Amino acid sequence: MNATPLDEAQKAAGRRAARAIDALRRGWPIGVEADGERLNLLPVETGMLAEALPSSGTASLLISASRADTLKLLNQFSAADPSLPIQISLPAPVSAAEIIAIVDPVLDMQYPLKGPFRSEPLSNPQAAKAAMELARQGGLLPAFLIVDDAEDQLQAEDAAAYADSNALAISAHARLPVAANSEAHIYGFRSDADATDHVALVVGKRDETTPVVRLHSECLTGDVLGSLKCDCGPQLHAALEQMGEASWGVLLYLRQEGRGIGLINKLRAYALQDQGFDTVDANQRLGFAIDARDFSIAARMLELLNIPKVKLLTNNPEKVAGLEASGVTVEERLPVKIAANPHNEFYLDTKRDRTGHQL
Repeated sequence: MNATPLDEAQKAAGRRAARAIDALRRGWPIGVEADGERLNLLPVETGMLAEALPSSGTASLLISASRADTLKLLNQFSAADPSLPIQISLPAPVSAAEIIAIVDPVLDMQYPLKGPFRSEPLSNPQAAKAAMELARQGGLLPAFLIVDDAEDQLQAEDAAAYADSNALAISAHARLPVAANSEAHIYGFRSDADATDHVALVVGKRDETTPVVRLHSECLTGDVLGSLKCDCGPQLHAALEQMGEASWGVLLYLRQEGRGIGLINKLRAYALQDQGFDTVDANQRLGFAIDARDFSIAARMLELLNIPKVKLLTNNPEKVAGLEASGVTVEERLPVKIAANPHNEFYLDTKRDRTGHQL
């Protein structure tokens, strides 16, 4: 857990990625460069497609490999690396509505017939892969229209610098009495490029014992609105109660909504669940990993709090593996027992069946 301070080159790379992500969210094209070649891309979700689509010839799209699989496209051009996106071409003219129907799985039942289109070799595999990561970081559908020019430019390797957990630092600290324990302090964490603020709540009076720690990914619908579709809210409050009963504990509140896919994409996943897909299938149909969270962020927060060893309050063995891979010793895993309700019983059963654990 010894983070290396970022040098100026790494900071500059992170800032270029931050500017690119901001451009994507605003619907502006970006140019991603790798091996001396630039790939110019317009985000399908936010871009002005009607103005960018050609009136003749072909239009080329980048979509995720999992989305291509849903569309029954063979991944013959990236079989060596399934994380690579797929490039497809469509005969022009093609409308913006047709493009959106291709990339948004929520519309599949409304527009079941798509095409004709074909997969083609990736113009720039490294740049294409970096662009898909930038889309995920921005909470956007991982889909791009290949265009001729872009004002905002970056290197493919800059994408990795954006969310580098080594850049996290404590930005603020205050006393915060909470219902679970009036002896509590809150810490805010911020990094140079990523504008996301993470929070740690230290519950109880710190001593020499190993703290009870909970890694809790932000869930607006469950934590704040009381959604019955998941068990996030009850798990959060149960964890705080268990910390209150222990000598001391730490809640790491990670701003990784929807298991790392973002709030809007999580709402799309909800819509897919209403169509009959489970949580795992919904994430994959959207073009994301089953779990896109970065547990190195939690490890960095613990390092900054000088906590090298924890008792981890979780039902998810992947959190244990994620922390230990980042240098944190997990002395014990403590389960969180939450009763299901009629609205989330299928959700919890799905999590156990498909991934071996609950969220």
